[in-house]
Amino acid sequence: MSSAEPLDLHDESAFAALFERHRGELQVHCYRMLGSLEDAEDLVQETFLRAWRSRETFGADGRFSFRAWLYRIATNACLDELRSRSRRVLPPDVAPAADPTVPLSPPADLPWIQPYPDRLLDQVTAPEEEPGAVVVARETIELAFITAIQHLPPRQRAALILRDVLGWSAKETASLLETTVASANSAVQRARGTVRQHLGERTTWRRRSEPTPEERELLRRYVEAHESADADALAALLREDARLTMPPHPTWYEGRAAIMVAAAPAFDPAFGTLRSVPVRANRQPGAAHYLRASGETEFRPLAIDVLRVEDGRVAEITSFDGSAYFVMFGLPLTLDR
Repeated sequence: MSSAEPLDLHDESAFAALFERHRGELQVHCYRMLGSLEDAEDLVQETFLRAWRSRETFGADGRFSFRAWLYRIATNACLDELRSRSRRVLPPDVAPAADPTVPLSPPADLPWIQPYPDRLLDQVTAPEEEPGAVVVARETIELAFITAIQHLPPRQRAALILRDVLGWSAKETASLLETTVASANSAVQRARGTVRQHLGERTTWRRRSEPTPEERELLRRYVEAHESADADALAALLREDARLTMPPHPTWYEGRAAIMVAAAPAFDPAFGTLRSVPVRANRQPGAAHYLRASGETEFRPLAIDVLRVEDGRVAEITSFDGSAYFVMFGLPLTLDR
């Protein structure tokens, strides 16, 4: 890592200002470790407190830059957190695919994976001179990747993120995790094998983050299909093997036919009128749906859909139900038209 940055260890304001330069990337790091934006926000604050309390140890052995030292503290804070709670999940982790003719299961109080709004990712910067400065590469922040790495034991998860996401060397990773290079390499190899089981052969991660023109057009059609209650238009956008999950409901549907049966009530005029606002989360296209129920005058939050697109069609819809997500995305809680 690069040489230590000048730091007055007795000036809390200067310390806090330097920490703030790294807050965004540390929050993304904690999100990858924990699968929750809310937990990541808490752990970044815990990282600041730990760093301030242990500031006299910074630079004592000359191994870490200030940035790397913060990553070490944040990683250890996340590992401590993971020792005391269950991993984050999505519906396919807890139940088999559902029969779309059966009523939707009620919400379950489980540690669900949360989305990460792109409006926050866009604020993340990392020093250009640092290895691994690209900390929000698209395929390492997508929901599929976040879900896959939640299956890893915590230390394997940390090793994989440090090596394959942040680009740290085996020696740097071993030093941060306070283990041998051989042990760190073994952890990464085992982690890659587990991730491959969940993601297939996607073991190299592209750095593209901007939506393609095709994605923009697909999202426009997705929004239009919902606002016009056009079930056929929606069906035309889905892959035959598409998947729909709806946390906090432990229910999910496999295949375009099942999704359309399950979605049919939302296209009935009696359901109400939808207004859909394009959003992005986890570097994926999405739509925030507002519903104006029959007899109501305002549109109120319904769900935020995050889409995974493959070969020009929607391969997966993760529909996050609840107004709390609208707050997370900085969206209004009502629309008047």
